[in-house]
Amino acid sequence: MVLYFLITCFSFILFIKSLPLKPLPPWANEMRLLSFWFWKDLPSSFPISQLINNSLSSFYLSLIPPYKMSLIKKSLSSKVENVEEETAEMSVLDLPELALERILEMLPPASLCTMAGVCTSLRERCKSDHLWEKHMKQKWGRVVGAAAYRNWQWHISSKTDSNNPKQGKQKGLIRLLSLSWPVSWFRSKVDDCSKQRSSFPVDSIMSWYLALETGKFWFPAQVYNRENGHVGFMLSCYDAELSYDPRTDTFQARYPPHGRRAIAIENAVPWERLRAPPVDTTPHDLHSSDCLNELCPGDHIEIQWRRNKEFPYGWWYGIVGHLESCDRNELCCRCHISDTVVLEFNQYTPGSRWRHTAINRKDHREEGNEADGFYGGIRKLKNKDEISTWKQLWPKETLE
Repeated sequence: MVLYFLITCFSFILFIKSLPLKPLPPWANEMRLLSFWFWKDLPSSFPISQLINNSLSSFYLSLIPPYKMSLIKKSLSSKVENVEEETAEMSVLDLPELALERILEMLPPASLCTMAGVCTSLRERCKSDHLWEKHMKQKWGRVVGAAAYRNWQWHISSKTDSNNPKQGKQKGLIRLLSLSWPVSWFRSKVDDCSKQRSSFPVDSIMSWYLALETGKFWFPAQVYNRENGHVGFMLSCYDAELSYDPRTDTFQARYPPHGRRAIAIENAVPWERLRAPPVDTTPHDLHSSDCLNELCPGDHIEIQWRRNKEFPYGWWYGIVGHLESCDRNELCCRCHISDTVVLEFNQYTPGSRWRHTAINRKDHREEGNEADGFYGGIRKLKNKDEISTWKQLWPKETLE
């Protein structure tokens, strides 16, 4: 029996060696190892997994040569890392700097505010002034001027002072201590404080834009044909404080009091009737005219006018006319060298006391009386858009 078994085994071994077997491909060992790790990771709650795990551990590890084991583990770990990197979600912060900047520049204000709430990095980028300058200019550039910006700075300054009630006490203490301590020591301390404040800016174009957009900030501007186009203010432009209403996309205007008249309020003022003040002159000051020597017949002008000394000035549209002695012949006209300049307001009927007036070119000051009002400074209109705006506001009927 034993002899029969030995002969059978020996014959089988000779048969196996005679077969033309090819070597296994390189991935075979990896597959065997993966199979081993698969069974190894099965939950221990399955009894079969414990049995297979214990039985296969020694078998598979014995099949893999030791010098190949480290190579297989390295290759598998690199493949797993590559798969994790490919499947991981890409963040917008992973984009190149120029691409991300371009995306932020194309976002509207509402989207920039949303992006600013994502993370600290995007918040710093989204509140950058250069991103909001474009939006400020596009929407508010025509109605917000230098006076509005100064008011915003005053608003920020007063708000900062109210949030720091100890600042006034600290300044008083510094004045007292400066009498006994060296000046150089105080200068160094003040410089340190200024550096700390500069790292935390108290205002930005973004905050100014949002203050305007929400209507929380009242800003100075000028309104054409005030008080819903009242006949007494046709083709005029008066200073007012404005607040934006985002629900109706209109403004509320608050006109300053004058004389016995209280503050006048006008609602639903459209964008078309607003402009930023063209000159830096308050409504109670006389504008210094610098265009008198170049005024010629046909020039478009604006002139200050007020009812009496207690009223603020408003800007009224008019045209330079010809003298009564001129035949209006361009070849013979000498009106442009005359000391007298005729101003015409053609929105009024011929013969009306408001139809025309005359000023002195060389010595122009406030001229007028309590009956006809007082004429102030003059500015020549050179911008076609300004002239076009006045023509669009022209009354449908001639005024008396």
